[in-house]
Amino acid sequence: MAPTTQAAPRAPSPPDGPGAHPRRIPVPPLIAVAAVLLAGSVLCGVGLGASGLGWGEVLHYLGAGLTGGTLSPDEVSRYTIVWELRFPRALLAAVVGAGLSAIGVAVQALVRNALADPFVLGISSGAAVGANAVLIFGAAGALGVWALSASAFVCALLAMILVYAAARTAHGLTPLRLVLTGTAMYYGFSAITTLMVFSADRGEAARSAMMWLLGSLSGAGWASLPVAALAVAAALAYLLLSAGRLNALAMGDETAAALGVDAARLRRELFVVAAAVTGAVVAVSGAIGFVGLMVPHITRILVGSDHRKVLAVAPLLGAILLVWVDILSRVLLAPVELPVGVLTAVIGVPCFVLLMRRRGYSFGGGA
Repeated sequence: MAPTTQAAPRAPSPPDGPGAHPRRIPVPPLIAVAAVLLAGSVLCGVGLGASGLGWGEVLHYLGAGLTGGTLSPDEVSRYTIVWELRFPRALLAAVVGAGLSAIGVAVQALVRNALADPFVLGISSGAAVGANAVLIFGAAGALGVWALSASAFVCALLAMILVYAAARTAHGLTPLRLVLTGTAMYYGFSAITTLMVFSADRGEAARSAMMWLLGSLSGAGWASLPVAALAVAAALAYLLLSAGRLNALAMGDETAAALGVDAARLRRELFVVAAAVTGAVVAVSGAIGFVGLMVPHITRILVGSDHRKVLAVAPLLGAILLVWVDILSRVLLAPVELPVGVLTAVIGVPCFVLLMRRRGYSFGGGA
């Protein structure tokens, strides 16, 4: 008799815990509603600001930019505000919010820690060293407008290599060593950044450095979008394809091995993806905290802990959140602009405390 073959087991969805709320929002209508809200949010990001522009003007200048329409000389300044400043800024806010949220999901699965976010690996503080070298000392000036992004991205990758080399053992990467090493590197790079700020000769350079460290989208432009958008899109595609493996990883290495998932290899892949996207995003927006920590938890409350669902919804929610936070940063104390990272912390701390006190909430069934 011919031998029978058995299909490899499929990674199940992680349980939501015995006390979790049984009702979840269906994912397809939630995605549709979130996509509409995101489009409306981006439009509001273009229309709202210190400069008083009517919605008719905003739509007219957006149409002119999209279709290449002609403008009269007195319309050029208002067109520049809409098309060259606000529109790319709103789009970049959406890209950064989506990227931080998706990588937040990945990092929490990587280290199996519900309190992890994209900055726990120490990559953001490494990027801060590179960015401040440009802002304070004028390093990499030959790169022109790309100097800040390029320097932050390169230093983020160097930090990634350093964290990986320090955390890796003969048995591969373990969640605890990765968290401890990333935390230690974070404090080390932060100390270097603080010394750089205090050694700045020019007050404006120090102020720019502090704004960047607290997170800001004030430097957004069309040149900032392509690299960040491509990095986030590629990472999201990879994570969606790996959602089944993430489900297995969230339930422990032994369960993952029983389901045919190489946990050590998956951690290496997730580490590289998280570092690359964090570096690309931080390079254009500075250090914006709490988005990658808070949004994955909100998403799990809405749709459950299955990474296939979480990764489909979290980027949209993160994009909507950061677009509106950026709007608030521009209009609350206009014409003074608040750091985006300050507002995400002000919103994120109480929201996260409420989420954690919500009865029955759990992370992948394991708290």
